[in-house]
Amino acid sequence: MAARVSLFVTCIVDQVFPKVGLSMADVLERIGYEVDFREAQTCCGQPAFNSGYHEEARTVAKQFVSVFRDAEFVVVPSGSCTSMITHHFHDIFAKDPDMHEEVEYLAPRVFEFSRFLLEVAKVDDVGARFNGAVTYHDSCHSLRELKIKDGPRRLLRNVKGLELREMSVAEECCGFGGTFSIKFPEVSGGMARTKIDSIHETGAGTVVSIDSSCLMQLQGALTRAGSKVKTMHLAEVLACR
Repeated sequence: MAARVSLFVTCIVDQVFPKVGLSMADVLERIGYEVDFREAQTCCGQPAFNSGYHEEARTVAKQFVSVFRDAEFVVVPSGSCTSMITHHFHDIFAKDPDMHEEVEYLAPRVFEFSRFLLEVAKVDDVGARFNGAVTYHDSCHSLRELKIKDGPRRLLRNVKGLELREMSVAEECCGFGGTFSIKFPEVSGGMARTKIDSIHETGAGTVVSIDSSCLMQLQGALTRAGSKVKTMHLAEVLACR
């Protein structure tokens, strides 16, 4: 019997980039997993948490735990949301022993998509094909909190027809930072422009990352600059045949 994974698609994928969620499901099914989508899922609580509204974040986090507490695995197409669940749920429930215990039980079964492929499924070649040169952007939460760096690159290098070109500032922030881009738009814009200069230097036609929020920030900056470079989530690239 195939193992079953539950998708937590995140707010931004659900509302803005549904193709990312569909691509993730396609790849997981291709390598032999049964996939379910729990319709009662909402948000992980990160926007509220990052804005200082911890009580509201707890309310949303409780809903997440309620929806996924019996899941075999929860797979997430976002480093930042995965980090919120596996790291910061512990913080917001530090004074609630019952919820903290539930988080301790659930968190080890929550995985960012690329990490699930490599560490649980033990797969680094999903049979994808993508003709073209791409460059990879390390999103802040995935790199600094989840320590994800080589994994997505390993998956990309096994895509037939794909050439991976590293940018000089791959590990620098894109400037999105959730509410940071709203509170400090000029600083955020300056950071994005530095990033797209580095992207253009690679000559790649596509920027890939594991966080759609970063890709939204970069695509906006690229479009405003009149660039033809496109952005794609790792799941979208791996879904290509």
